[in-house]
Amino acid sequence: MRTQSRRSPRTLIAVAAIGTLITPLAACSGAGGSGSSGGESINVLMVNNPQMVDLQKLTAANFTKETGIKVNFTVLPENDVRDKISQDFANQAGQYDVATLSNYEIPIYAKNGWLHSLDEYVEKDTAFDQDDILPPMTKALTAEDGKLYGEPFYGESSFLMYRKDVLEKEGLKMPDKPTWKQVAELAAKVDGAEPGMKGICLRGLPGWGEVMAPLTTVVNTFGGTWFDKDWKARLDSEEFKEATRFYVDLVREHGEAGAAQSGYAECLNNMTQGKTAMWYDATAGAGSLEAKGSPVKGKIGYVPAPVEKTESSGWLYTWAWGIQKASKNPENAWKFIAWASGKEYEKLVGEKVGWSNVPAGKRSSTYDIPEYRKEAAAFADVTRDAIAAAKPEDPGVQPRPAPGIQFVGIPEFTDLGTKVSQEISSAIAGRQSVDSALKKSQKLAEAVAEKYEAS
Repeated sequence: MRTQSRRSPRTLIAVAAIGTLITPLAACSGAGGSGSSGGESINVLMVNNPQMVDLQKLTAANFTKETGIKVNFTVLPENDVRDKISQDFANQAGQYDVATLSNYEIPIYAKNGWLHSLDEYVEKDTAFDQDDILPPMTKALTAEDGKLYGEPFYGESSFLMYRKDVLEKEGLKMPDKPTWKQVAELAAKVDGAEPGMKGICLRGLPGWGEVMAPLTTVVNTFGGTWFDKDWKARLDSEEFKEATRFYVDLVREHGEAGAAQSGYAECLNNMTQGKTAMWYDATAGAGSLEAKGSPVKGKIGYVPAPVEKTESSGWLYTWAWGIQKASKNPENAWKFIAWASGKEYEKLVGEKVGWSNVPAGKRSSTYDIPEYRKEAAAFADVTRDAIAAAKPEDPGVQPRPAPGIQFVGIPEFTDLGTKVSQEISSAIAGRQSVDSALKKSQKLAEAVAEKYEAS
C-alpha cells in the first residue's frame, strides 16, 4: 500500500475467524441487493484507498467505453469492506462479482471454495501477460491446489527509510544492507541530531497488521517463529524473546514519543515532518515521502529491510482482485480484472492522474517505464528488489506450517495477532515486561496450535 488510508498490513484488519463464517448471516447478507448483477454489468466491492478511487473515476470513460461493461462500485473503509466481503463470499451470496482481497485472505478463501480460479482466463488472455507479474505476487495468490485465485492491483514489501542529510551531517554512513544491530547503533547516534528528532520510528500501535507486522519480520530474521513445523507455539523461545526485547528496547530508547499509539500513519507523519531520522515500514511510504510538496523530498535514502540471521527480511503484501465463485458473470469479471491490473492501466494512470499514483509493485514492466522511473527513482529499484527477495513460504531459519512473512496464514491469526499485539504494545508503553507479555502470548498461541496439532 502506498497511502495513509490503509494502516498497513498493513492493517490486514480482522476478518475474524474467516474459516468459520458459514453462519446464519446467509439470511441477511444479500439484503438490499439483487444477487450477482446480470447482463453487461458487474458489481465490484473494494477498499477506499486512493488508488482504488482513481480506478473508480477512470472506469466509465475507459473500461466501460471500450467493453460496454458497466461497473457498479461499492467502496468502503478497510474494516467495513473486509467484513462485507467475508460475509458475502463466505455465504456465496453472489451480490458481488469482484472484491479486493489481500494475499492473507486469498489462499484461505480459495481453500474454503469461495473463489473462482483464474487459470483458465490467464491461459486464454495472453495480452494480460501473467509472466510479467512479479513472481512473489503470483505465488502469494496461488492456493494449495496450485491454482491462481487473485491478480494484484498493487504490491509492497518493507524497507528502511533514513535521512541522508542527517547521517551525513553526523559523519555516519548507512550500510547498503544493514543489520538490525547496526540500525540500533545509528539510531542512538542520530537521536537528537536535530531539535525534536528521534533516532527511529517503529510501530507500537496494537493490531495484527500494525505493530505485529514489522515486529514479526524482526522475529523471523532473529531466528524466531510463531509456530514450528509441527505446530508447536514458539513465542516463549529465546529467539522470539530476543527479537521482541530488541524491538521494544529500541523504540523505547530511541523511538518516537507515544510509540504505543503509533502506527503506519503516525510514523509516516513523523518522517515527513522531520521528527525522526529513520523509519522501518512499508515500501509504500516512499511515495508519500517523495511526493510533490513533501518537506523531505529528495532527502531520504532507502535500503533493504535490516537482517540478522536471514538474507532478507522484508514482508510481502498486495491488494488483489478475486472473483466470487458464485458470480454469474465471471467472464466480464475477468475482463475488468485484466484491465485494472493490466499494463495499459498503469500508463493510463500515469498520463491522467500522475506517475507517482501508478499502482506499482506488481509488474516487472512497470520499472521499465521511463516516466515512472524518473518519478520513483529514489525508491523504485529498492522496492522491486525487496518484493523479489520476499519468501512467504520460507521467511525464517526453520520450516513453517503456514505461509506468511508478517502474518501467519491461518484464519485464527486475525484474533491471535490482535491479542498478542495488545500485550506487546503494553510492554512498549512500559506497563509490563517483554517476558510477561510473551508468557501470556504463548498461552494464546498454544490454544490455537491445539486445533492444528490434533488435525
